[in-house]
Amino acid sequence: MFKLYTYFRSSAAFRVRIALNHKGLAWEPAVVWLPDGEQKGEAYRAVNPQSLVPTLVDGEHRLNQSLAIIEYLDETRPGPKLLPTDPMGRARVRSLSLLVACDIHPLNNLRVLKYLKGTLGQSQEAVDGWYRHWCDEGLQALEDELTGGPDGVFCHGESVTMADLCLVPQVFNAKRFSVDLSRYPATMRVFDACMQLPAFRDAQPSVQPEAARAG
Repeated sequence: MFKLYTYFRSSAAFRVRIALNHKGLAWEPAVVWLPDGEQKGEAYRAVNPQSLVPTLVDGEHRLNQSLAIIEYLDETRPGPKLLPTDPMGRARVRSLSLLVACDIHPLNNLRVLKYLKGTLGQSQEAVDGWYRHWCDEGLQALEDELTGGPDGVFCHGESVTMADLCLVPQVFNAKRFSVDLSRYPATMRVFDACMQLPAFRDAQPSVQPEAARAG
């Protein structure tokens, strides 16, 4: 059984939870409580020197960075494939995934927002504006890519891919910050299709055991 160091609102951990569920793999959560800074403590730094979640433990091996974990699972475990078999398809799925994971998420994750408000002294209104600006810029690019790409239910055709695993957590976060998602119909169409699947529903933040701790 895999062990996943996770936090219910972490977009990156959310991606990996979906991947594990979608491939039917057994896993147990090890919650790292990010609001209290538990990820910066010595105990967790010994697990992941980057002080980030997720970390996946597979026997004696530890992996971090969500996209690397997802590709590892896809290459080493059975179940539905999350990357296409053709080179162009794999490249497109990676491109869509990185659009979210590298161009939207890093600007809007918890440590950046806390730095803006705490260290730089920005108001909550300014922090929320920062979030919505970068989220809108990235989601518009994603919308254009989906609109101009091949037809299908999901980001890349008729099967779930790593790109869908990135899209769904980003939409969850956008909703928390009141981003106007009506501007992105193709993105929301994919989101709605994904949320019909148990692997996505069972990975969402509100159903994780630690969600009750947040109140």
